[in-house]
Amino acid sequence: MNLTHLDENQRPKMVDVSDKSQTTRIAVASGIIEMSQDAYDAIVTEKTKKGPVLQTAVIAAIMGVKKTSDLIPMCHPLNLSGINCDVDELEQLPGFKLTVTAKLTGQTGVEMEALTGTSIGLLTIYDMVKAIDKGMVIRNVQLEEKSGGKNGNFKR
Repeated sequence: MNLTHLDENQRPKMVDVSDKSQTTRIAVASGIIEMSQDAYDAIVTEKTKKGPVLQTAVIAAIMGVKKTSDLIPMCHPLNLSGINCDVDELEQLPGFKLTVTAKLTGQTGVEMEALTGTSIGLLTIYDMVKAIDKGMVIRNVQLEEKSGGKNGNFKR
C-alpha cells in the first residue's frame, strides 16, 4: 500500500483532492474524561473558579474542529457547514463523554476535525478543573462513524 502523504521521492505532501467529487461528508467522534467525585460535582453544580466548564468545553470543541488544519500538518483547510458538540454526564464513572459531529460538502472527509474537536473539548475540561483533580484520565477518543466519500460509510 502506498502512503498518500508521501511524494515519489518519499517527501511529505498534502494530498491533492482537486479531482475528487464533492459529496456531503459527516464524521462523529467521541471521548471520555474520568475524574474524581469532587471534580465532577464542581462541574455539574457550576462551582468551579474558572467558570462554566461544560459550556466552555463545547466552545473549545467547536474551535478545535475549525482549527484542525492549523494543528495537523497534512489536513486541508475546510469549508465546514456544521459542527455540533454534545456532552453526556456519566455520573457512575464519574466523568463526561463528549461527542463531536462535523459536516461539510466537499472533496475530503472530516474525521480529523471531529477527532480534534473531541480532544480539545476534553482537554478544556481537564484545564478548567485540574486544580481539583490532576489525576483525570482522558480516554477512548475515537471515530464513531463517518459517511460520504469514495471509501463509503463507517460505523463503530
